[in-house]
Amino acid sequence: MDLAFTPEEQKFREDIRAWVRENLPQDIAHKVHNALHLTRDDMQRWAKILGKKGWLGYGWPKQFGGPGWSAVQKHLFEEETALAGAPRIVPFGPVMVAPVIMAFGSPEQQQRFLPGIASGEVWWSQGYSEPGSGSDLASLKTRAERKGDKYIVNGQKTWTTLAQHGDWIFCLVRTSTEGKPQTGISFLLIDMKSPGVTVRPIIMLDGGHEVNEVFFDNVEVPAENLIGEENKGWTYAKHLLSHERTNIADVNRAKRELERLKRIARSEGVWGDQRFRDEIARLEVDVVALEMLVLRVLSAEKSGKNPLDIAGLLKIKGSEIQQRYSELMMLAAGPFAVPFIQEAMEAGYQGEYVGASHVAPLAATYFNLRKTTIYGGSNEVQRNIVSQTVLG
Repeated sequence: MDLAFTPEEQKFREDIRAWVRENLPQDIAHKVHNALHLTRDDMQRWAKILGKKGWLGYGWPKQFGGPGWSAVQKHLFEEETALAGAPRIVPFGPVMVAPVIMAFGSPEQQQRFLPGIASGEVWWSQGYSEPGSGSDLASLKTRAERKGDKYIVNGQKTWTTLAQHGDWIFCLVRTSTEGKPQTGISFLLIDMKSPGVTVRPIIMLDGGHEVNEVFFDNVEVPAENLIGEENKGWTYAKHLLSHERTNIADVNRAKRELERLKRIARSEGVWGDQRFRDEIARLEVDVVALEMLVLRVLSAEKSGKNPLDIAGLLKIKGSEIQQRYSELMMLAAGPFAVPFIQEAMEAGYQGEYVGASHVAPLAATYFNLRKTTIYGGSNEVQRNIVSQTVLG
């Protein structure tokens, strides 16, 4: 197993780094490096810059308008953009629903939906979780009843990330109650401007508005928006979830945030504390181990072998690392890691002592990252899956 990058791959890295340096807006990079609030415009602006270059769908094959990069090239792109301070690509369109449309959608659906995703013009949301149906997703109750050439959708989705910005939402809906719960689920694309769709905010502990409830009240959806076959949505969902769980691991963001943790420790005067530095060292070892695991997968793909089926394992370790670096940042800042009050920050509040601006958002980050071990399939469930599929 060779984990070293070739000269061609190193040249690719340098080209990506130079392009990002020239094209990433510095006001956006500043926000990312300091964990400040990103607006819809910030995220969409970067998405459109990537879309114009043809890189928003950086994981797409050439036949669908992507660059056709190898697994290693995709990894290098993710690493260089993360270290430069680029926002994470909002994954619901280019990373999650697009591969499903490519794999299971009709040619007409591919021509209709993929260009808007690739350009960054159309914002997608994910309609999976429901009240009482999170990790046990097969128990979902949102109902889609076929009537002629349309479906009538009724039900509720919850914890829908950034749905307040959504143009379209891809949903798992129940189209049959016969047989096993998994066999009666379909994959439906819904225009969020349709009559009967209501988005209600869920305000988080820090006052932020990231997640939502989405209600469907007799929403009419053209039958042509069904992906693949009716009652086969569970198969398509599993295809998508492997992309989601690998994306959650996000080792490149962990590397960037590890450096931020070190900066905070130095500025807050705890860098000299040996016990605190021991905790940073343990975290760094785990980040390197996670990166090695990712590189093992890339090496297997590069050599033509079947990559390890470890999406769940990547999700477990990546989410736990995110929680640990947020905890250590809070410990480093101590009482100055005050809750990130959005209105105050936007009004120009920078704290009551010099340097407070770099610690003011820490509580918000800590609160936000508590969810990472739950969404995308809770880590407890993922451990069961890993024990069955990897350990045997």
